[in-house]
Amino acid sequence: MTRRRRPPGPVPHQRGSITLWFLLTLTFLLAFGAFAVDVPRVITVRNELQNAADAAAMAGASALSTGTSGPNWSAAAASATAAIPQNASDGNKLKGGTVTTGYWDLAASSPSLLAPGTVTLPAPAGQLLEPAVQVTIARDANDNGGLVALLLGALVGRPNTAESATAVAVISPPSSVPAGGLFPVVMDQCVFNQYWNSNTNQPQIDPSTNQPYEFEIGNGQLYGSSCEAGQWTSFATTSNNVPTIRNLITNGNPTALSIGDNIYIEPGVKTTIYKSIPTGVTVFMPVAAQIASKSYVPIVAFAAFHIDGSYGGSSKYIQGHFVSGYTIPVQGSGVGTVSYGAYVAPRLAF
Repeated sequence: MTRRRRPPGPVPHQRGSITLWFLLTLTFLLAFGAFAVDVPRVITVRNELQNAADAAAMAGASALSTGTSGPNWSAAAASATAAIPQNASDGNKLKGGTVTTGYWDLAASSPSLLAPGTVTLPAPAGQLLEPAVQVTIARDANDNGGLVALLLGALVGRPNTAESATAVAVISPPSSVPAGGLFPVVMDQCVFNQYWNSNTNQPQIDPSTNQPYEFEIGNGQLYGSSCEAGQWTSFATTSNNVPTIRNLITNGNPTALSIGDNIYIEPGVKTTIYKSIPTGVTVFMPVAAQIASKSYVPIVAFAAFHIDGSYGGSSKYIQGHFVSGYTIPVQGSGVGTVSYGAYVAPRLAF
């Protein structure tokens, strides 16, 4: 008997297997394609939002130090808000974000922005509170162009996604000042206890002038019972001569100085030095806990002082007043633990 042979070709179950394999492979390839295309896109959008939030927070923080009775919260919020539309996402100009001002605790492990009305200054032990601006910029259904469209995400059931970014920028008192940043006079901390408002981080106001109190530095003038406001310093070297001090007036501290570093208290300089002192300018000075002993004393803070006049002859003193909201003109570094109204350039804290 002759057996009939099956014509060549795939058997039915083989055809079904190939079709199933093709569909599974196609699904995998599409999913992989969605991942490969959409993930870089989402990362790009996220980076755009983060850059915009960073820039807006820094712009806001730059305005914090312009206040006359504490941090200028309203100016900071306005500057941050105005900076947001200067940036774009997906080629489209951003329209807005959430801007909040307050204090940021740099010492906290998980800090959050604290409303100004809830904060007590000076900060209690364990806290390091600095004026701050927080900016959040989102792409969602209602903001900044809507949700981020996913080119192939729809194939796996996700046609779009929300993205956002948050940044916090702060201003801080310096802990270190580089060479050239300091005027060669050291302030006694006791004068701040009398003429500085630590609750607002501003100078005390003289009711007779409605301006910060004027006082004198350099010839043993006393405030209160025993507070000598300030005295000359040759910084890290022991020196007491006119050429050295005149050079320091012009060029500032020859080396970087930080809180805790020792500086030398001069016993006094000759009257001719007062002709070399610039007037009508704000200078940056170290602060010490005491300046009575003409020896080395540690720096405890840095502060700004506006020189209104310089007088030689038998007087030999500098006259001026405290200044707040002063950003030092050299790139100092934070964060100092005592603030007397002077700050380094704003920086991102989050």
